[in-house]
Amino acid sequence: MSEEFSEYEEDGTEYRLPRSEQLAINAASELTASRVLCTSVGRGQCAMDIADRLPEAEVYCHYVELFPASETAEWCDEKGSRVRVLCSADLPEEEFDLCVLPMSRSGESELSRDLLQQAYDRLSMDGILIVTIDNAKDKWFHHEVEKMGKNLTRLQKRKGVTYRLKKLKPLKKLKNFSAEFAFRDGETLVKAVSRAGVFSHRRLDVGARALIETMEIHENDHVLDIGCGAGTVGLTAAMRAPGVAVHFVDANSRAIECALAGAELNGIEDVAATLSHDGSAGNDDEDLTGQFDIALGNPPYYSHFKISEIFLQSALKHLKAGGRVHIVTKQTEWLEARMDQLFDEIEVTEIRGYSIVSGIQRPTPSETVAEVTEIES
Repeated sequence: MSEEFSEYEEDGTEYRLPRSEQLAINAASELTASRVLCTSVGRGQCAMDIADRLPEAEVYCHYVELFPASETAEWCDEKGSRVRVLCSADLPEEEFDLCVLPMSRSGESELSRDLLQQAYDRLSMDGILIVTIDNAKDKWFHHEVEKMGKNLTRLQKRKGVTYRLKKLKPLKKLKNFSAEFAFRDGETLVKAVSRAGVFSHRRLDVGARALIETMEIHENDHVLDIGCGAGTVGLTAAMRAPGVAVHFVDANSRAIECALAGAELNGIEDVAATLSHDGSAGNDDEDLTGQFDIALGNPPYYSHFKISEIFLQSALKHLKAGGRVHIVTKQTEWLEARMDQLFDEIEVTEIRGYSIVSGIQRPTPSETVAEVTEIES
């Protein structure tokens, strides 16, 4: 069992509970509040525990990423919990008297700073901030929380640390963790906006650069940027040829915000975006199946191909017959083999230490029948 998790059993089923989530449950167990804001490194277990213990309290559980938010919302529905699950780029602009932030030692430092600052800012005066971390030797969070107030208490356990801080005065200044950066595509200067928690914050990823240098964008192309991040690939595509329309898709609410902000910064008007954890573009009222000429993706490498498969299924769903898909990777063997099962004319281009695996959308069965009938006649 990982040091970051503990096991528990409920209704005959075993579950894994993140250590920092358990620390947060313990830290909040004796506190009362009427409005509570939690984040979670699990499935909102701390928020659910508080909601069960304080039936009159309004309890919110916030995520930046849609996938864990959706899982938590389903879990809460299944358990009949009153927790309100939110997914947005920032913590809600409301006042709370208790904020509880379970943190992971593997989390991104700048995103952690941003959320810590926001949580403290959202507290009412004399409100309580609880921060837990699954690292018994932690010094980093101690330093960061202490910046906001000296009345900090630290409770160290064998598996982690709990910090508690009362808000006695507002922060003098709120730091802006967003950034603008620019890069060139030939003679064109492309500007981008990024935020903490968005892939390749503050810079153009080398894999994205490789994808940009190999993609072919034609006039009036409809482009699907899957897992768009800050939108650098889609923004470049939109500026590459006249009449190009781009649709951004990502599971990170901040990524969607950044991609649209980047479009505005570059004066790109024909853009749309979907917050989606399964690669789907559009919404229930808008069927975009088979509507795109090209799909572009730069999936992460840490998910044992799970996210790469989501990218491929998204391309398969949304591309027109004959549409092109280009995926950048360092896991060439798996991706090439999998794409060969789904698409035609698979090609691999090596560039900048990456592989761009490309394919062509196969005709739909109805189109194939039509072609055969035409030939026979």
